[in-house]
Amino acid sequence: MKILDSLTNYLQSIVPDAVLEVQQVAGTTIRLWLISPNNMQQKIFDSVEIMRILQQPPYWCFCWSSGAALCQKILQNPELVANKRILDFGAGSGCVGIAASLAGAKEVTVCDLDPVALQACRANAQLNGAKLNYLADFTMTDDHYDLIVAADILYDRDNFSWLDVFPSKADHVLLADSRVKNFQHKQYQLLATMESETLPDLLEPSEFRNVKLYQTVH
Repeated sequence: MKILDSLTNYLQSIVPDAVLEVQQVAGTTIRLWLISPNNMQQKIFDSVEIMRILQQPPYWCFCWSSGAALCQKILQNPELVANKRILDFGAGSGCVGIAASLAGAKEVTVCDLDPVALQACRANAQLNGAKLNYLADFTMTDDHYDLIVAADILYDRDNFSWLDVFPSKADHVLLADSRVKNFQHKQYQLLATMESETLPDLLEPSEFRNVKLYQTVH
């Protein structure tokens, strides 16, 4: 698979002995090409590798806890996405968009500024038999969606500004986050709280396994 070879080569340019393995998201049928758990358990990163990871973080080779939780929520409640046009913002591995596609969405677009992440989305869509559209820059489209989904984007405070933009681009917004304490925004309300974990497991503190789902207020 040419895409998989490209992803592996890119990942090994950051961590030379890293490999991608198919791993299943807990509580779902979704499988993803993710960094091997062995790389995370056995690897002691040197200073050069740490700098590369910080400069070129390969978010797409993990399924982060909030993304995993949102996948479960969508697959367990397909009415959230069925027959709707969906945009997965900051898609990373594409897991949430794939969940929406498998749950019966009319059309799913995954959006990520990182071109390598979009390649990962393509590889993972092929792995799951999901049909996706691909968008590199959210600001370059005037499309309106039935639902925007976004998981694990609030680790970057700059992304908070998108929370004001999303409601003008979609009828509804579904947001998943485990990083922000005491999240408050007048346009969003708490929908559910779920327990989840990042895949492969990073042995994160329990607070990062406590995922909160928010939806826009109407």
